[in-house]
Amino acid sequence: MLGALAAVIAALAFGGASAPLALSDPGPVVRWGLPIAKLFVDLSAAGMIGALALSVFALAPGKPEFDKALDVAAGSAAVMTVASAVVTVLSFCDTAGTPFSFTQSFSDQLSQFVTQIALGQAWLVTTLTAAVVTVLCFAVRGQILLVFVTALAIGSLVPIALQGHAAGTSGHNLAITSLGLHIVAATVWVGGLLTLVLIRGALPGERLVAVLTRYSSFAIVCFVVVAYSGYLSAELRVGTWAALLTPYGALVLGKVTMLIVLGLFGATQRNWLIRRLRESNGAARGPFWGIVVAELVFMGFATGIAAALARTATPVKQVAEGTSPAETLTGQPLPPPETLHTLLFGADVDPLWLLVAGFGIFFYLAGVWRLHRRGDRWPVGRTISWIFGMLVLAYITSGGIAMYVDYLFSAHMTMHMVLTMLVPLLLVPGAPVTLAARAIRKRTDGSRGGREWILLAVHSPVAKVLANPFVSALLFAGSLWVFYYSPLFRWATADHIGHEWMIAHFLITGYLFVQSLIGIDPVPYRLAYPFRLLLLLGTMVFHAFFGLTIMSASGMFLPEWFGAMGRTWGQTPMQDQVTAGGIAWSIGEIPTFALAVIVAVQWSRSDARETKRRDRASDRSGNADVAEYNAMLKRMAERDSAHR
Repeated sequence: MLGALAAVIAALAFGGASAPLALSDPGPVVRWGLPIAKLFVDLSAAGMIGALALSVFALAPGKPEFDKALDVAAGSAAVMTVASAVVTVLSFCDTAGTPFSFTQSFSDQLSQFVTQIALGQAWLVTTLTAAVVTVLCFAVRGQILLVFVTALAIGSLVPIALQGHAAGTSGHNLAITSLGLHIVAATVWVGGLLTLVLIRGALPGERLVAVLTRYSSFAIVCFVVVAYSGYLSAELRVGTWAALLTPYGALVLGKVTMLIVLGLFGATQRNWLIRRLRESNGAARGPFWGIVVAELVFMGFATGIAAALARTATPVKQVAEGTSPAETLTGQPLPPPETLHTLLFGADVDPLWLLVAGFGIFFYLAGVWRLHRRGDRWPVGRTISWIFGMLVLAYITSGGIAMYVDYLFSAHMTMHMVLTMLVPLLLVPGAPVTLAARAIRKRTDGSRGGREWILLAVHSPVAKVLANPFVSALLFAGSLWVFYYSPLFRWATADHIGHEWMIAHFLITGYLFVQSLIGIDPVPYRLAYPFRLLLLLGTMVFHAFFGLTIMSASGMFLPEWFGAMGRTWGQTPMQDQVTAGGIAWSIGEIPTFALAVIVAVQWSRSDARETKRRDRASDRSGNADVAEYNAMLKRMAERDSAHR
């Protein structure tokens, strides 16, 4: 804490953020108090989310360690509530350029700020969410419900991610996603270590080794996310190498230095400290506390610098000019004309789905390698299919087509069709649930790790409903109409959070449908092969009808968006909409046809396996079934002869 305070004070003075403003200066209390209050929000959010994450993934319910971690989460959430309320008031003072006072006029303006102004509303939501999490941390003790409490706690960071330099940047979508990933990963990383320190008395001997090993595993993931998202954010705000010589650039370099040092601490913790603790059965705590305390100090420095960076002027101007209709609507200029080269080699990076694809490939290969090391086999075809699926996911969300999704309905429809039909067709044969069940080590201490949570989710009542073939088919086909003929389409097009929801929705519904037809992973119920083909045929007809409806529509979908971009290249918006309908009708049916072929092949192989099984059973019984059948025919012939 002291290191963080020292860092934020020094960084504010160095970066010039604490200097009096020429016009409407809110006073030194606001200039210094606002970043310090935000620092308390950051640290308390880390304690809240880190403690909840450990409770869900590393600690065992019913043990003192679990209850103490939830007490840490509750206390941190309470501090975050107060700190967020302070930030709300000081943010108003900073925005209005007025010092804090107890007058009626100040109170009225503050009330207007938190109810009508986006910045005030965001901090009000954060404050109220933290207050709700505080109560839930005292009331909830079941791990399943704590998953939702953890999700709510992470959700409290969303308004924070929408503020600061990212809110008005010309690279709005990339900035928002990068900042959100950066904040979440940093809070889990810092908060997890802080929680370990605070609950140290409840982790005797070998228990400390087990929990520290689990924390170290997801700390590595957090380090990668923090480094990657931090690089993207810095690139947007710094712009050029020369800008690193500015006060903002120097603070960025200081934060990078802290990150490198923390990475070295993490490597030491994983490669040396855990091994030494394991060899001493948890007795060698001197080195443990030395490394952990030093790591927390550097984490405090990094957090303090980050709080000051949010108040420091960036070298790159962070407000979109809006000089064209496209920039006014999207915050970014029109991309170049759509060509084969831009579609193949262009890029509009979405850090979230790039990380999903990257980690998806890494952990899948890690699971395959673990099976290989213990002598088990895993089909190569499954691995290839999964990797290709993840690569296609990365391309469709961050490649050339993604450049045009906000501007062309046809590009949007292409992304939709690939997400809901092609990517699942490649991912489902990879059988990730089966691999996870075989490769991830089973917990025996009452806690839940990746294996336990995956199997719990797969066998949950909700999963049983969603995995039903008819429900998955309804979601797959019905969501087309609900999405495009409701305000959801407008939200997913104009709002970045809506866009991310759209990707996740289409990917999940497509995966559920393909899994119900050709999946290898276990599901509660599967249709017989003839009915699978009938269900697939029905969805094909439904899909084709949807595409034809778009092609023949007389009006335009979202004319205030796709029709107002000011494009001077490519098809007219109405012609592009017809193309989008053709994509939904024709190109979208290609993966469906491939599904039908796979179902037919599986049906044929199933019949062949059943025939072989019966032949083997007949051989084991000495063809008793054939002899019995022949005897029955003989008795029937004898009865017929007697009646004559």
